[in-house]
Amino acid sequence: METTHSISIEQCKRIKATAIDSVDAFSDKQIVLSYSAGRIVVAGSSMKIVNFSKSGGSFAATGEITSVRYIAKGMGLKGKLFK
Repeated sequence: METTHSISIEQCKRIKATAIDSVDAFSDKQIVLSYSAGRIVVAGSSMKIVNFSKSGGSFAATGEITSVRYIAKGMGLKGKLFK
């Protein structure tokens, strides 16, 4: 069963996401999340994770959000080199 992924950003200050598998990396400037289709990179400043439930897949963070970038599976350096 595939879970539907969604993401919402409120006034560039709070981000919420569903169907998140893991938090791969985080700092006050960047958070890297994994979901079924790849990764999500959230960039900004003063970033803080306020909620993450691995079993439920919910995620929330606060801070000054400047960008959200999706990276599809296989699109990293390995994916480009080994087509």
